[in-house]
Amino acid sequence: MSKFTTLEQHASYGIGLQMGQQLADNPFDGLDITAVAAGLAAAFGGTEPEVTEAQIRAAFEVISERMQAEQEAQAKVAAGAGDAFLAENAKKPGIVTTASGLQYEIINAGEGQKPTRADKVRTHYHGTLIDGTVFDSSYNRGQPAEFPVSGVIAGWTEALQLMPVGAKYRLYIPHNLAYGERGAGGAIKPYSALIFDVELLAIL
Repeated sequence: MSKFTTLEQHASYGIGLQMGQQLADNPFDGLDITAVAAGLAAAFGGTEPEVTEAQIRAAFEVISERMQAEQEAQAKVAAGAGDAFLAENAKKPGIVTTASGLQYEIINAGEGQKPTRADKVRTHYHGTLIDGTVFDSSYNRGQPAEFPVSGVIAGWTEALQLMPVGAKYRLYIPHNLAYGERGAGGAIKPYSALIFDVELLAIL
């Protein structure tokens, strides 16, 4: 049975859980939760810190540099994997590569009008990483998506203007036409190449 029984203790525990989750979502190697708790207690209680401001600043600087170096190394791996995948994919029958580096294959040709950058469209889509991990899918949600042609990633904007209404294309998008060096959320890492099945349902 929990030793925390009052409403105030439950709320306090919830605050701790939220802070812990934030730390778990953005950790660094060597994160010491005991030291975190000691720092929290010192700040809340107004007691003398056990670590000086200069030591804290120096530690933040070193760890920030370390994390940046790790991120850059991971990004190079992701970029290399994406480039290698696209290079091999370009050799397959039915793959068209545009001047920008976008690759696509036609699943259904469609016969309708093609949208322009000024149009808004309704689509169904299914997005994966090159390893097959699904990160977004309007099909899975059971709800088509509507958006301006010019309001999406560059690879989509280019591809949509090639697609007649009723068409379904599979897009292979290099990182520079997707989310680039920043990535998107937790699922799409920086420098990730992406794959989308896109069905153009209507021009709105």
